[in-house]
Amino acid sequence: MKNAKSFTRVIAFISTIACSAQGGTGLTMPEDVAFTASIDKSMQHYVVMRPEPYDAAVPLDVLIALHGHGSDRWQFAKDPRDECRAARDVAAKHGMLFVSPDYRAKTSWMGPKAEADVVQIIGDLKRAYRVRRVIVCGGSMGGTAALTFASRHPDLVDGVAAMNGTANLVEYEGFQDAFRESYGGTKNDVPSEYHDRSAEFFPERFTMPVGLTTGGKDEIVPPQSVLRLVDKLKELGRDVLIIHREDGGHATNYEDGTAILEFVIAKALDSKAK
Repeated sequence: MKNAKSFTRVIAFISTIACSAQGGTGLTMPEDVAFTASIDKSMQHYVVMRPEPYDAAVPLDVLIALHGHGSDRWQFAKDPRDECRAARDVAAKHGMLFVSPDYRAKTSWMGPKAEADVVQIIGDLKRAYRVRRVIVCGGSMGGTAALTFASRHPDLVDGVAAMNGTANLVEYEGFQDAFRESYGGTKNDVPSEYHDRSAEFFPERFTMPVGLTTGGKDEIVPPQSVLRLVDKLKELGRDVLIIHREDGGHATNYEDGTAILEFVIAKALDSKAK
C-alpha cells in the first residue's frame, strides 16, 4: 500500500511538472498564430492559450506575456522557469486568455515595429474574443517592454507587471547592438526613441495598477530606475506593488512573480468595477 501511494504521488508530481512546462493546468496547449503586420507587411507570430473550459460567449481577461532578450514567443508559453510558470499559472487560475507575442524577437526592447505589432494584436484579440481587461507582463527585456508599452498606450492596458526590467533606456548601457537595430540607431542618432520609451519619464501615464520586482544585485538590468519610478508613482497615489530583494539578482522567484500578478489583476478588477 505504501508503495502504491508513493507511486501515485510520483505520477501526480510528474503530471504537475508536465502541465507547468506545457502551459499550466487550466490552459489549452499553445497555438501558434501568424498575422501580417500592418506596419511593414511582414509575417509575425504570437502564441495563444485559451482557458479551459472556454466559452466564447463569456467575457474574459487577457494576459500578454513579453519574453526576454534572446528568446521568442515560446519562452513564456513553455519555459518552466519561475517567471514564466507564474504567469501561466495565474492566467489559468483566473480563466484568462494567455498570449505571448514575438514582438520582433529576439532583440525587441519594444521598438517601433514591436510596439505596432502589440497594438495590432490587442486589436485583433478584441475582435476575436469578448475581452474585458488587458494585463501586460514580462521579465527582463520583457519587463522593460511591458513598462514601455504601458506608458505609451495606457488606454490599452488595464494593468502591468514587470519583473527585473529597466525604466530608463537613456542611462541603460546593456545590449546596445540590439537597441540600435530595434530603435533605428544609437542614443546619439535617435535620442527621442530612447527617451520616449523610458517609462521613468512618464509616471503620470501609469493610470493602471503596477506590479514590479527588482534585485539589488542585478548587474544585467540594475534596479535603480524602477525604484525611482516607484517613488514617483507613490507620490501620484497610484496603485503600485514593489518587491525588491536586496540580495536578489536578475531573476524573480515564483512567489514574487505570482504576488505582483495577483496584485495587478485584483486592482484592475476593482478599478473596472468602479
